[in-house]
Amino acid sequence: MIMVGGGLAIAAAAAVWFIQTSGAPASGKATQAAMTAGIDVKEQAAIEAIVHDYILKNPEIIPEAIEILQNRQKTAAIDEIRSDIEAPFAGTAFAGNPNGDVIVVEYSDFACPYCKQTTADIGRVLKEDKKVKVVFRELPILSEASNDAALMALAAAKQGKYFAFHETMFATGRPTPSTIENAAKEVGIDLAAARKFMATPEAQKELQNNIAIARKLQFTGTPAFVVGNRTEVGAIGYDGLKEMIAAARSSK
Repeated sequence: MIMVGGGLAIAAAAAVWFIQTSGAPASGKATQAAMTAGIDVKEQAAIEAIVHDYILKNPEIIPEAIEILQNRQKTAAIDEIRSDIEAPFAGTAFAGNPNGDVIVVEYSDFACPYCKQTTADIGRVLKEDKKVKVVFRELPILSEASNDAALMALAAAKQGKYFAFHETMFATGRPTPSTIENAAKEVGIDLAAARKFMATPEAQKELQNNIAIARKLQFTGTPAFVVGNRTEVGAIGYDGLKEMIAAARSSK
């Protein structure tokens, strides 16, 4: 009589079947797990047959299982770097409640039209939800001008004028030497000090770190968001942001 009551046994059998059908040599770990659970070779073979048939009849469980695994891996990756991504550059590259109960981290590029579109959604969230903190991180991936604008934004943060520059730069238009300078002048940035800072290792390191984290979190473009244990890429809109914020609050 076969007792299929142990999750360990089924998992062990499923692992063996998947490895065998994928053409890879079985490691023996699943078989050892089954033996540890008191399942002999015949019982394991029977369980493997059950799992095999079940997966063939319900193939949708494979992408579902992969999605669950990817989400767990993503959560672990976020937790590992959470303190780094949620701490605003120079302590000023954020908007909203400095002690917000939910932190929205946005990675953006000043040359990205979808990032520009998102500024209105972020503004609405900040206006309606006084408990949210939005941390902005520069991810200049589209052009050299993107990189120049990102460096100016970091310089603005050093001068305590990050959010003003962020909004003005997106409102001014695509980044060019003239639009970047005009936006900086409009918000009162000391250009000499800004240009000096833009050439520092600190500024370069910040952008390099942002790019490295974006790769780790598998961002494929901008804007990209981290809220709680979730990430999203693209212009998810006001409703998408609210959904992520609500999910982060409910998970606390």
